[in-house]
Amino acid sequence: MSVAGLKKQFYKASQLVSEKFGGAEGTKLDDDFKEMEKKVDVTSKAVTELTMLNTVSKIRGQVKNPGYPQSEGLLGECMIRHGKELGGESNFGDALLDAGESMKRLAEVKDSLDIEVKQNFIDPLQNLCDKDLKEIQHHLKKLEGRRLDFDYKKKRQGKIPDEELRQAMQKLEESKEVAETSMHHLLETDIEQVSQLSALVDAQLDYHRQVVQILDELADKLKRRMRDASSRPKREYKPKPRELLDLGEPDQPNGGFPCAAAPKTTASSSFRSSDKPIRTPSGSMPPLDQPTGLPRGRHHHADQPDRRELDGQSGFFPLSYVEVLVPLPQ
Repeated sequence: MSVAGLKKQFYKASQLVSEKFGGAEGTKLDDDFKEMEKKVDVTSKAVTELTMLNTVSKIRGQVKNPGYPQSEGLLGECMIRHGKELGGESNFGDALLDAGESMKRLAEVKDSLDIEVKQNFIDPLQNLCDKDLKEIQHHLKKLEGRRLDFDYKKKRQGKIPDEELRQAMQKLEESKEVAETSMHHLLETDIEQVSQLSALVDAQLDYHRQVVQILDELADKLKRRMRDASSRPKREYKPKPRELLDLGEPDQPNGGFPCAAAPKTTASSSFRSSDKPIRTPSGSMPPLDQPTGLPRGRHHHADQPDRRELDGQSGFFPLSYVEVLVPLPQ
């Protein structure tokens, strides 16, 4: 930066401090200019906020290129998927297919609305913010700098060459004229903003007309389905004959395992393992010329050995449990 530029920056800073903290008064601009500046400021805030809302919508995924999933589209896909799973024999399944197709149409209409609003409303406002309003803000900022420079030099009149003061005043007037012209042009051509707002409303009206048409058609379809279902005779439920189940082999008392064959018992093992007497049927009595005894009899020869025979089996058993019929030979 040149020396002259540094000096100008110093003058402006000094004058600003004097006005903010020292109570010094600067050059007052006319009321028409101030009113125009106020209106431009309000316009700038409105346009900036609208474009910021558009930016937030993009962050949230609400305004993107065509093809991003709409909530109605997601709902329609869910309905169609489950309607197909229920099949054509299901009244509810057919109704889900009808509703799903309508939801997909609503998503397409909403896509068209987003595109039209972006092209005919959001983009023109963004362009206005990026060009005209930005240019006006530049002119106003330059005007404020030149005003501070002029006021600083005016307070030091006599210490600063008259030519330098005159040039400062001339630059101030030029900046004021440029800023005023740009603001006037913006305010006088606000019909463009009205046109953009009208385009937004037209797009929404067209969207809602299509939505009403789609929903009316869907409502008629569902009502017809309800009437048809109400007039259709009810089908009686007839249970199928029950089939006998194969339960396999009957339960075993030991949990289903096959019973093992009972072990053969010899006279010796029988008499040794139990104190109960063994009865021998009369039909199987041995010949009386053999040593013989009956259960629970009296013994005649207690001093005889305890070896006896029963059913062809011989073994030891207590003499006190039998009645001796034929004693052992002496």
